[in-house]
Amino acid sequence: MNPYITDKSSQKFNESKQFLAGGVASSLRAAMKPVPLFVENASGSRIIDVDGNTYIDYLLAYGPLILGHAHPALIASVNDASQRGIAYGLQHDGEIQLAKRLTQILPCADKVALSGSGTEAVMLALRLARAYNGKRKIVRFHGHYHGWSDSIFTSFPSPDMHTLANKAENLTPPGTEGQSENSLEDIILLPWNDAEALELVLRQQQHEIAAVISEPVMCNSGCLMPKPGYLEHMRALTQELGIVMILDEVITGFRVGLGGAHGRFGLMPDLVTIGKAMGCGIAISGVAGSRELLEQIDQGKVSHLGTLNGNGLATAAALATITELSREEEQYYIKLEQTGTDLASGIRELLALHQIPGVVNQLGPVFHMMFTHEQQVEDFDAFNKRDAAQYSRFAELMLEAGVLVRTSGLWYVSTEHSAVDVRDTLKAVEQSLIKL
Repeated sequence: MNPYITDKSSQKFNESKQFLAGGVASSLRAAMKPVPLFVENASGSRIIDVDGNTYIDYLLAYGPLILGHAHPALIASVNDASQRGIAYGLQHDGEIQLAKRLTQILPCADKVALSGSGTEAVMLALRLARAYNGKRKIVRFHGHYHGWSDSIFTSFPSPDMHTLANKAENLTPPGTEGQSENSLEDIILLPWNDAEALELVLRQQQHEIAAVISEPVMCNSGCLMPKPGYLEHMRALTQELGIVMILDEVITGFRVGLGGAHGRFGLMPDLVTIGKAMGCGIAISGVAGSRELLEQIDQGKVSHLGTLNGNGLATAAALATITELSREEEQYYIKLEQTGTDLASGIRELLALHQIPGVVNQLGPVFHMMFTHEQQVEDFDAFNKRDAAQYSRFAELMLEAGVLVRTSGLWYVSTEHSAVDVRDTLKAVEQSLIKL
């Protein structure tokens, strides 16, 4: 077996650092060991770096590539759209088609607004909530991620994200140096899955809380499921108290079902944010929800800005992705569920076989693997007891074995991952566990 070599990636990383801040275009990518990889090309479930190493890819560009790399239907649609011009600063039929389609497949969507990233979608959702009820405070939860804007980005416990300590006990810790000290004054940070704590705060401060924002599944921090009845209780409380409920479905949207997690769970939040898988690698996001909230944009009450919002390339990519998933919805989602289940159960068996303490939490085609002595990881405190350093080393060993995974432990599966990929991945997992 040839030795694993990353010489060309190392050379390119050194060159990149001379001109590109950090040497990478997003800070997350700097955590990859032994070096941030530089890509030559990719197709389906595989990605090839500049050194000629081929990997089975479970990073999937941090989630968007639900159809894998360079899916033919997506490429054809994007190529066709580009021939007609990429962005106009004017309206076009693709915006109408996409918005209409989203209202058809997302249960909570009467109307939608299109934007360019998950961060922008969250910013708009918070503005819509505050304008709607005239209140300022936002309830969010430990371990959830809602983008990196100053008004919502709090310290995050992940090996590929910087974590800052509280400067004072009564302050919400910012996510990065350089954030305004006042930017998180309106944030109330609570433990997730604690119905009593949520109800206490909402009832005590209902006159100043504009919205509650939550991931429907705590994907970034352990792939933790909501406790039975928790999100339903959140919905009932927010309706009773005149508080907007926002589900951040940037990860779960289109990934755990065509109607997202709220469709899968039978929930009707006021707003959802969507992105990632919707564009399958082309930058697009959106806010979908109730007519009353979205019509604040119609009325000019809430400004919705963005030079590239709803551009032709992005809407074409989203329509192609949704069309592909819809065309064989049952087949695609059954396959995604099965592939995720086969991988997760296979990894659990290997952990047990080699007597390495660990947990794999899975929801369909997304799961979180962690090394921990906890028997179950069902809350944020238990998640924080994992051995993050050991997993980072495991991710490095997996690269050597030909499998690309995120250093945080979060895995994504695409429609292009095959039974052969699963078999080869589990072989790589076993090799890496033995080396650990």
